Formats: sequence, structure tokens, C-alpha cells
Amino acid sequence: MTLRAGVLGLGVMGRHHSRVLNELEGVEFKGVYDPSDAVPSHIEGKPVVRDLDTFLDMGFDYCVVAAPTIYHLEIGTMLASRGIHALIEKPVASTSEAANELRDLFTAAGLVGGVGHIERYNPALQSARQRIQDGLLGDIYQVTTRRQGPFPGRIADVGVIKDLATHDIDLTAWVTQQEYVSINARTTFRSGREHEDMVLAIGTLSKGTIVSHTVNWLTPFKERTTIITGEHGSLVADTLTADLTYFENGVRHHQWDDISQFRGVSEGDVTRFALDKKEPLRAEHEAFRDAVLSGDTSAIVTLAQGAAVVATAEKFVADGLEHRLTTP
Repeated sequence: MTLRAGVLGLGVMGRHHSRVLNELEGVEFKGVYDPSDAVPSHIEGKPVVRDLDTFLDMGFDYCVVAAPTIYHLEIGTMLASRGIHALIEKPVASTSEAANELRDLFTAAGLVGGVGHIERYNPALQSARQRIQDGLLGDIYQVTTRRQGPFPGRIADVGVIKDLATHDIDLTAWVTQQEYVSINARTTFRSGREHEDMVLAIGTLSKGTIVSHTVNWLTPFKERTTIITGEHGSLVADTLTADLTYFENGVRHHQWDDISQFRGVSEGDVTRFALDKKEPLRAEHEAFRDAVLSGDTSAIVTLAQGAAVVATAEKFVADGLEHRLTTP
């Protein structure tokens, strides 16, 4: 069966989604909706339609929502009312209330709804999750993420927490299979925008793992690093290069009783894993296509999971505002 698919929104991500859909096996890419006169009339040889109703009348099995976050609820509601499955870019909605409404709409309609948390499909993180499940690290003590780089001019409707830190919130919960139970955050507003542009966040997960996230738009270099530390060693994932390295705890025997009582660690072997580096966006689309065909949503980020990420992000935003320093 060939699925008919389209994209709503022709920004940076909309163009990437269009490219992948146009090449995706088992999918007929029919076109894009974008009301702006500033975008081209065609993409990947398919029409860019300016009117939403006209676009939806073209007939779709599923669509990708790559419009600004503030429009996700409105567009998602229209798709659900027409019986169209949807892959919605992250964050799934501007507020947890809107995210929950989308979740309930698609559930009631019996439709597959997914969220574009693309980091789940990064080969380094997928391999890390599998190795953790296989017991490589033993108990997980800590997850540290660093996601920083220059300001992207395309983001105007949310701050760095909902735009970028949502990646780290989702991947941390997914890799560890735990939920956030406590959070604290410090944020800054250095660029003069309405929303925060830098966050230092810490938290605790449901099995006692501690986490920290450093996320900002104010660093003149790009970094995407996840460090997962457990009782047997650490996994370091660079999601820019999709590399995964394992630093194993070494074993050293001490004659001195006082030292031998200290349960510390020492440096051991270092292993850089060879991974099959499939493009994460393509893997995400393949998973969503298969979910639409089979109804099995185990390989996608569900709307319920996306809503939980937004709720956690809102707690980080609120805590950051509560502790915001003001100049007299």
C-alpha cells in the first residue's frame, strides 16, 4: 500500500521533511502547504499550496506538521477532523494543555499521532539505549547533556527550553526509561528576546538517576553531547557525528586498607563503537510510515510522550523564572 503524504510549513525543517518524503519507499509525496508568498511555488517537483482547505482536499493519509509551534493545535485539530494521521514537529504544542488536547483528539479519532523528537533516531543514542538495556553500565547514576550553539533566527515563538531542551528531556527519559520527578533551573535573557536563551537545568529521575542539561543559543560553536554514567563506566554520545564511545571502569587492587575501603573508580579500556549511521530524519519517517500502516506505535514518539515532554519543559521554564535575578 502506498501512503499519500504532505507537509505543512516550508521552513528549514519543512524542506528537510519534503526531501525525505519525496524519496521514501511506500509513500507518495503530494505537496506542501505554506501561506507565505516568500516560499517557492514548488518543492521537490511538487506544488506549494497557499490555501489550507485546498491543500487538504488533495487527499492525504498522513501529514507532517512543520509550521511554527503556535499553530500546531489548530492544524492538528483540522487533520484529526479529516481522519489524517500526523507527525508533528517538536515541541508538539506551545502549552501542555494544547499538547494534551492534541493527544486526546487523535486518540478519540483512532489516528496515529507522532512527535518529531529526532534525537531518538540518532544512531549513537539508539545504540546507547540498547547497550544500557543489555546491562553494559549496570545501574545508571547520572545523565549529563550539553546542547549549545549560535542563535537560530528561524525560532521566534518559544525559548531555548521548548525549542532545544525538549530534545534532552525526551532523550534522557527514553534512554533511561525513567520519568522526571524533580527539577530545578536557572535561565537567562541575554539576547533581549521575550523568551529565555540559556538554561542550566538539573533534575532527578524516578529510579534515582540525577541529570543535568546545559542548553543555550549563545555559544559560538555547536555542541551536542550526552554522557551517561553508571556503575560499570560511561557512554559518551556525540549526536553531531553519531559517534558512541564507552569508557569502562578499571579494576585496581590496593594494599592500603584505607584506600581499599573507598569505592571509587579508575580508568579502564576505551571503546569507540562502529555504528551504521543512517540519517535520523529518514529513520524517523520510516518508523512513522510503518506505524501508520500497522498501528504499532512502539517505535515512534507518541503524542502522550510529547505532551509529557512539554509539561516537564514548562516546569523548567517556571522554575527558571522563579529564580530569575533582576537588576534594581
